[in-house]
Amino acid sequence: MSILQTKHLYKHFGGVVAVDHLSLSIERGTVTSIIGPNGSGKSTLVHLLTGMIPLDAGEIVIGSSLLLSRLKSHEVHDYGITRTFQDVRLFEQMNVLDNVLVVLTDRTVFGSLFEKHGVYHLNKAEEVLKRVGLWDKHKELAGGLSYGQRKLLEIARVLAMTRSTGSGQGADIILLDEPFAGLFPEMLKVVVSVIKELRSEGKTILLIEHNMDLIRELSDHLIVMDSGKLLAEGKPAEVLARRDVIEAYLGE
Repeated sequence: MSILQTKHLYKHFGGVVAVDHLSLSIERGTVTSIIGPNGSGKSTLVHLLTGMIPLDAGEIVIGSSLLLSRLKSHEVHDYGITRTFQDVRLFEQMNVLDNVLVVLTDRTVFGSLFEKHGVYHLNKAEEVLKRVGLWDKHKELAGGLSYGQRKLLEIARVLAMTRSTGSGQGADIILLDEPFAGLFPEMLKVVVSVIKELRSEGKTILLIEHNMDLIRELSDHLIVMDSGKLLAEGKPAEVLARRDVIEAYLGE
């Protein structure tokens, strides 16, 4: 059963077409990976799905009936969607713990700062920080973390948003934009295990990644984009064996 669909999604920047009438269907409870050469439209697609940039045409379908031609970034959590970014986005002058508490409490930054954090929130924040190995850093400013630690903190925030916050259900759709880039092997293993854990909980993951070994290990379904269009999709082993995919993505 599909949890997320795009219908003829279209986006251009001046004379450059970034996403070209793209129609996709993402199955619930699976890891769907998206690959493609640089400039193929992968990150633009994720930005469209999370309201970071507006659609020029097309629709986004969430669940079985909710159709959106306009989506704003501050609304995505209400639709059960959360994400990470290629360029990690944290609250630099807040400590690691507060960076997690922000997403566990009120949906606005200022609201979360002044909302009283209950035992539930604190325990949940501790749980996700321990899960990614950052609890010993919980009092440090996010801006002082290493690049890999910052990526792990973003994963911790995603984990927190997939849990019920006490005031509503957590996110069911998780969009991960190159979450493994720049990670040391031990950090990479943590993120792999988190993705597998989320899938086992029935969460739906859309993963942009370049590492083919990770694509093969994690993906239930693989989508290949080229020049903003759908080039191929299907089981990873079958898709990666296609000559047109090899030529477009691997340059062979």
